[in-house]
Amino acid sequence: METWQEVTVHVHRDAQEAVSNLLIETGSQGVAITDSADYIGQEDRFGELYPDVEQSDMIAITAYYPASTDLADVTVTINEQLAKLASFGLQVGQVTVDSQELAEEDWADNWKTYYEPARITHDLTIVPSWTDYEASAGEKVIKLDPGMAFGTGTHPTTKMSLFALEQVLRGGETVIDVGTGSGVLSIASSLLGAKTIYAYDLDDVAVRVAQENIDLNQGTDNIHVAAGDLLKGVEQEADVIVANILADILVLLTDDAYRLVKKEGYLILSGIISEKLDMVLEAAFSVGFFLETHMIQGEWNTLVFKKTDDMSGVIGG
Repeated sequence: METWQEVTVHVHRDAQEAVSNLLIETGSQGVAITDSADYIGQEDRFGELYPDVEQSDMIAITAYYPASTDLADVTVTINEQLAKLASFGLQVGQVTVDSQELAEEDWADNWKTYYEPARITHDLTIVPSWTDYEASAGEKVIKLDPGMAFGTGTHPTTKMSLFALEQVLRGGETVIDVGTGSGVLSIASSLLGAKTIYAYDLDDVAVRVAQENIDLNQGTDNIHVAAGDLLKGVEQEADVIVANILADILVLLTDDAYRLVKKEGYLILSGIISEKLDMVLEAAFSVGFFLETHMIQGEWNTLVFKKTDDMSGVIGG
């Protein structure tokens, strides 16, 4: 059994996906998230309610690295990147980073106890890959290995992205997924009837992780994953473009998105903290998009824009 090293980052809940992403990019082979909110009104596997847990806005994200990893260098990189998060408008709180070596322990089984099947939308349920889950009639199951990646469907930005895809996809569309992460949005697009999906991520690790998750799901040969810097150099037009990334990055892709979205097509932008909402709206409006749907959950926003000349279905039209 291999020896692993553990790094735990204590950070505000708002920064969950950004920090999970960072840890994967620094070579983590898995992440586990401890959040006091997960215990509110929840039952354990035997049907017993969990005891009251003191609630906090801070969460612990634990990452696992092979013994060969230089943890000192990794910790320096993590601290440097954490310092930048506040400039992206994320509330990070009082960040602390702890690290330790683990004895020969099968940590993979440890983090599996954190994850259960979760019904995210009316049709979509996210199921850990090791779970024997029987879907009900009409239920669409996304199999993921949450220990391998970020964007497992439980964060508000991912949930709202899935709701938006369910809203706009009717079948037969071409979809581009920018910053695919775990691949969850691409898999959902395939299950919701999209004909072809192109998934891009700047990070090679994310590309590998997305492909591994896609391979867990049958009928996903229509998803093509590749490394890419947003939409730079992309010529493939799409009926729907979806991006669940930081607001400061979203504003950099609106020009290319308008170029690539077909007439009457959609642009879904998620990962937008409230403080950055106006900036993203302005970037999309300035290139010609019209706002059709605005979803809000807590401090997070998801926007569905349309490329159209028909103003009847858009907000303010």
